[in-house]
This record gives sequence, structure tokens and C-alpha cells, in this order.
Amino acid sequence: MEKNERAYPQFSMCGLNCGLCPMYHMRESGCPGCGGKGHRSCTIKKCGQEHDNIEFCFQCRDYPCDRYETVSPYDSFISYRHVLKDFQKAERDGLENYKIMLNEKIEILRYLLKNYNDGRRKTFYCTAVNLLELEDVNRVMTQIKEAIAPETPLKESAKQVVYLFQTMAEEKEISLKLKKKKAKKEK
Repeated sequence: MEKNERAYPQFSMCGLNCGLCPMYHMRESGCPGCGGKGHRSCTIKKCGQEHDNIEFCFQCRDYPCDRYETVSPYDSFISYRHVLKDFQKAERDGLENYKIMLNEKIEILRYLLKNYNDGRRKTFYCTAVNLLELEDVNRVMTQIKEAIAPETPLKESAKQVVYLFQTMAEEKEISLKLKKKKAKKEK
């Protein structure tokens, strides 16, 4: 492995679930995840190398540092809302258990993208699978299999899947909209 490569690029050093990001699931020129082959280094990876070459920020002797006092209120391709919560899960349940859970979510996301993406749902599915707990995602998957017949047209199937995820998110009081920073207007 090269200096900037990581063994598990699906969960970033800073706490993002790269394996649930739309950029990670692009066919052409997709992002390889944090420290994936060909991914450039970032300030956080450099910081980790300076701090005992840690794999994740929560393993650092200085965690939580200033970076984690306030998590960004804005999202990019993926939500930042659960970074601290996901670190807590990884620390509490063990990193291997967290990776197992994340891998299961990644497989569910791949299934959704393969079978229910009408070309407009990738970001929504990524956000829903990322922000909902695995048990809630599995409940929605059961509902999908019960409610949607295989012969249902893709566009209609996708609408039903979105409805089921939105219903679950509302029940859990979770917004499935990415919080984007508003662009500054030019004068």
C-alpha cells in the first residue's frame, strides 16, 4: 500500500461513510473513498500521520480536537450530521462491528441503485441509507419487497421506495435532505 492509501476506504479517517456517498458509486471516475487507490491526501490524513499514524480520528490521543467541537452544518455529497455519532458507535461496538454494519448498508445501497434508481435517486438513497439506522433501513427493505411487484415500472417503483424511506425518516424525525450552503449571489 502506498503512503496515502488506507485498508478500509469506505469509512473515512474524519468519520464520513465514504461507501455511502454518491461519488463512491459513480461508474466512471468515481471516488475511491478515503485513502482509496488514487485518492489524494488531505489535511486530516496528514494530521493522523503526525499523531501516531492513527487510522481514525477517534483513536487519536487529542480527540476530540477543535475540528470536532462543531461539525459542519453543511453537507457536500454526503451528510456530515452523524460523524460524531458514527465515531461513538465504532468506538463502543468495535471497529470491526462498525465495518460489518457499514458493509451491509453499502450492499443495500448497491441493491437500491441497481433495482430502483430511475436516474434521479442516487443522492436520496445514499442519504437515506446513511442517516437511518441499519434496522430501520432493513425494515424499509422488507416493506419494499412486500409492496413492489417485480413488474412495476421503474419510475413508479422508485417513487414508492422514496415514499417508504421518507415515511421511516419522518417517524424517526430525520430529514433526508442534504444541507447545502447557499451560493453567494454575484452583484
